Amino acid sequence: MATPDQWLAGARPRTLPAAVSPVLAGTGVAAYADGLVWWKALLALVVALALQVAVNYANDYSDGIRGTDAGRVGPMRLVGSGAATPAAVKRAAFLAFGVAAAAGLVLAAATAWWLVAVGLVSVLAAWFYTGGSKPYGYLGLGEVMVFVFFGLVAVVGTTYVQTESWEWAALAPSLGAAVGVGALACAILVANNLRDIPTDTVSGKRTLAVVLGDRRTRGLYVGLVVLAAAAVLAVAAVTTWWVLAGLGFLVLAGPAARTVRGGATGPGLIPVLQQTGLAELLWAALVAAALAAGG
Repeated sequence: MATPDQWLAGARPRTLPAAVSPVLAGTGVAAYADGLVWWKALLALVVALALQVAVNYANDYSDGIRGTDAGRVGPMRLVGSGAATPAAVKRAAFLAFGVAAAAGLVLAAATAWWLVAVGLVSVLAAWFYTGGSKPYGYLGLGEVMVFVFFGLVAVVGTTYVQTESWEWAALAPSLGAAVGVGALACAILVANNLRDIPTDTVSGKRTLAVVLGDRRTRGLYVGLVVLAAAAVLAVAAVTTWWVLAGLGFLVLAGPAARTVRGGATGPGLIPVLQQTGLAELLWAALVAAALAAGG
């Protein structure tokens, strides 16, 4: 039986900024558009956090039963380490999915029922990242789906459930914020998969990093940081120049990019994951604060 500390580690709390950030950014846009609804923002946060935990446990389960996690460097793997049975980890994933679904249903009931379909697709995307017979995470598509669901869907969705409007004044900045947040969420996954190139290659997991190779994956990471910076400029251009404060995320993302460019491998890339997650959170917090103040 896994201990509570092991279950907590298996939930990979360092990835949670990727769930908080899009809700922060989307709520900032809603505040700028005079559509802020706090209780909906909190429910959106519950959905995002529960989905992040669910996908972490689901990945632990699916990679564990395939043997992909054998010899991995990084966070606790419950199945791979033998600390918990595959069935127990699968139940934990489904429990987290249930929490996300319950909060999502409340949001849909209060906003629009078609959001149920968006939620269902999000859950399926989370499960089939490494689950099923042909997981798309093994086909180099993980970064694409992270950008779509933890960038576009999460940010624009958070804004919409509060404003209940597709007017350009809210849509334009939410799309810009989605690009910035999505780019940094992808950068977290890129750094993770860069670290795991040796073990993923041996196990047959063809992540985008395995396909691109070490050198080009490092270039992709830097490019995503640059894209996040460009997104700050884009949001500022359509809202308020106070948003340029969002460039402060480079205080954390800059050193992480230098580490990646410097050729760090294995355990040397673990700090990059934390720095990138915090950089994404800082991006969202600074941009959201500027939008709320300028609204």
